[in-house]
Amino acid sequence: MRDYELILILQPDLEEGATNDLVEKVKGWIVDGSGSVAKIDFWGKRHLAYAIKKQREGQYVHFKMQMPPALGAQLERSLRFQEPVMRFLLTQL
Repeated sequence: MRDYELILILQPDLEEGATNDLVEKVKGWIVDGSGSVAKIDFWGKRHLAYAIKKQREGQYVHFKMQMPPALGAQLERSLRFQEPVMRFLLTQL
């Protein structure tokens, strides 16, 4: 098990319920892959340095977690197909 950080940038007009559902879905993928989530921080809506999908703002969510290295590729693949996710960054600590 290794320590990882995941930062998601979600669409700014996403409702709070939809945001929480997506966060729970991502958390479920990590736990189902024999990982564990230590901390989830909602950083709120922030201005982007450049437009992504014609949006100038995004909602940021930060995860701190532990998971096996093989789960990283699977998690990234799953995040690419989520419509509300504009960008994500998965890094090993």
